[in-house]
Amino acid sequence: MAARSQAVVSGGSCCRTAPAGQLEALPASAVPEETLYSSVKLSKGEECVGGDCSKCTSVDCRCQKCLTRRVVGMTQTQAMVPAAPSPKGVPVARAPAVHPLDPLSPAEIAVAIATVRSAGATPELRDSMRFIEICLNEPDKDVVALADALIPFPGHRVTPTPLPRVELAGKRSPPRPTQLPAREARLTVYNKANNETTIWVVQLKEVHARQRGGHHRGTVKSVEVIPDVQPAMDAAEYAQCESLVKAYEPFIEAMKKRGVDDMELIMVDPWCVGWYSEQEDPSRRLAAPLLFCRTESDCPMENGYARPVEGIFILVDLQFMKVIKFEDRALVPLPPSDPLRNYTAGESRGYGGTDRTDLKPLLVVQPEGPSFKVNGYAVEWQKWSFRIGFTPKEGLVIHTLAYDDGPRGRRAIAHRMSFVEMVVPYGDPAAPHYRKNAFDAGEDGLGKNAHSLKKGCDCVGFIKYFDAHFTNFLGGVETIENAVCMHEEDHGMLWKHQDWRTADTEVRRSRRLVVSFVCTIANYEYGFFWHFYQDGRIEGEVKLTGILSLGSLRDGEVRKHGTIIAPGLYAPIHQHFFVARMDMSVDSRPGEGHNEVVELNVHTEDKGPKNPHANAFYTEETVLGSELQAQRDCSPSTARHWIVRNTRTVNRTGYPTGYKLVPGSNCLPFCHPDAKFLRRAKFLEHNLWVTQYKRGELFPGGDFPNQNPRLGEGLPTWTQRDAKLSDADVVLWYVFGVTHVPRPEDWPVMPCETIGFHLMPHGFFNCSPAIDVPPAAEEKTQMETGNGAANTELPRALISKL
Repeated sequence: MAARSQAVVSGGSCCRTAPAGQLEALPASAVPEETLYSSVKLSKGEECVGGDCSKCTSVDCRCQKCLTRRVVGMTQTQAMVPAAPSPKGVPVARAPAVHPLDPLSPAEIAVAIATVRSAGATPELRDSMRFIEICLNEPDKDVVALADALIPFPGHRVTPTPLPRVELAGKRSPPRPTQLPAREARLTVYNKANNETTIWVVQLKEVHARQRGGHHRGTVKSVEVIPDVQPAMDAAEYAQCESLVKAYEPFIEAMKKRGVDDMELIMVDPWCVGWYSEQEDPSRRLAAPLLFCRTESDCPMENGYARPVEGIFILVDLQFMKVIKFEDRALVPLPPSDPLRNYTAGESRGYGGTDRTDLKPLLVVQPEGPSFKVNGYAVEWQKWSFRIGFTPKEGLVIHTLAYDDGPRGRRAIAHRMSFVEMVVPYGDPAAPHYRKNAFDAGEDGLGKNAHSLKKGCDCVGFIKYFDAHFTNFLGGVETIENAVCMHEEDHGMLWKHQDWRTADTEVRRSRRLVVSFVCTIANYEYGFFWHFYQDGRIEGEVKLTGILSLGSLRDGEVRKHGTIIAPGLYAPIHQHFFVARMDMSVDSRPGEGHNEVVELNVHTEDKGPKNPHANAFYTEETVLGSELQAQRDCSPSTARHWIVRNTRTVNRTGYPTGYKLVPGSNCLPFCHPDAKFLRRAKFLEHNLWVTQYKRGELFPGGDFPNQNPRLGEGLPTWTQRDAKLSDADVVLWYVFGVTHVPRPEDWPVMPCETIGFHLMPHGFFNCSPAIDVPPAAEEKTQMETGNGAANTELPRALISKL
């Protein structure tokens, strides 16, 4: 990903773009201890508690020299490199330009792919390599802690001023690294020659030289063959599969029976086959396409999903790209052409429709620019700070999220947050709909299918864009320009109070920072959003839109498992499930592991001597002590929510600091427990899972859900260890979903349906963190009466009270 800025004003075309400069990896260099110390000046008011920094042994000393020594190490560091000598001949230490969590650059991707190719055993194996995905092999948390100290957010100390901590005896922190290791790339490679999937880790060295046309080098650190799996499908396979089916003679004949001779009208959507029996075992790489037929071939935005082709079953072997099974099971007539099928501007919809003419411009203007600051992938806004990442499978990733709490410093909240999987099961038992249970992250990739927002952006105001860089199927480097959008939004009232005695009013408007991306998976669009608020709240949100996946109806036919949308068309009932993975670090440095999870439920007090008026109700806390105990479901009847608390840090009332997970609307699967797709998606059986952090555990259904025959891989298997969650490094897995009962108003393009959740401070602050938000300029104006005069009369309600 590369940073990119652009200002966009709704209703106009005022844009300015400023691509970020090319970043280069800095060479390693040793810095003598005496040189390092002599280049660092003491901060005002922070004298060494030992008097002599070279002999000071206090771990609490806050002078800059001792802080640097504790973070960097005693002798030398790869992370600190000398700059040009000062006039006195003393080099000044500086930090590397690239943070270890920054996404891979195009040069790093090219070096990693070239390294893997050259490591192939034979020319045939090298030529048969297909690159499914490449992403940063994220470093250990202690490396991130070191990097955050060496590359701090502007205006922040190297380490935050600690809050009061309750020390637990007998616990020692593991040793910290003293230098930053080389960056690494992780590649998933599929080999068409032997149907083999491998995971490669490449250590990247001297990548910056490639940008100058010089030597580049990478080293294979590890390679692992993963047996009995199929990696995600690729867009190149989609295109090849569509061409194969449209040229397949039995299919051409079957379409002629349905009155279609023009194969240019045919749309083929290759879907993964899932797993139902040994026929779908991963010994073969399979696809079972869904078929559609457009009404017009010369309309670029023709809605081909309005005419599904049913009664034909095709099974394609993607390894050899050939049809291995074809059945024309039933002659189902094509639905009639629906005049309401298209969704472009009125004059092109084909039935005489017109667009509204009474909508006035609504301009969002920020004459002084945005309130956020961006340095590479580091973002600061209204006391929030975090780093942006992006992967082919997850899309947007939020790293090292923290809040600047004044004298308390930069307080950590979460180490890593992202949407790691989504599953869309359909409720119609008829073919082909029973096969529709897509794992859109694991089988396709949310990030790989992200939109370039250059081709249509939904945001207004001053926008900061970030590009995303990937590998294509053949190993080339591709860029999705403007893949991630970041902007500010007005969000109505933040807080307000009026003194009824004096009519004096204090009110503040709310503003939020929005970081998002949008992807298309076949017929559906999904927008993934992280919202950050001035009161310390975080919101994870998903917006669902796009085109319904439909089925055909014969004359007079009615299906109980769906809704009739148009003549000859029905939409099956289905569900959309999403999994948000939140690696929490409430008031903890990376990897410290001083968190626990508490469940809160509200109960009614029994009527009796302690509740004589029958009005009492109270909250009950339950500590979720282990992974099996922490498999929980939402309970609106008890207002259930969960708090991640720090076990060693307290607020001014003496209670632990924490952040609570507040569910939004939610559901569980409606399918029978024996449903085949649940073998791969047993993580849908609960709304909340909590695990102790383990490196490599990122995806709830495992790394390879495509054609996976194994029962309960991923979260259900990991939690069988029943690891303890008290005073631990905890990860929340929140599963949330919506049951979509289609309606005619969802056609031809569904208006956005929104679902999500909140993370809210619970005792994290000593009072409202939004109390210091200043009044907006508009809030300082006098109220005016209808004739424009200032209204100085007391409100009638106030007079009556007095």
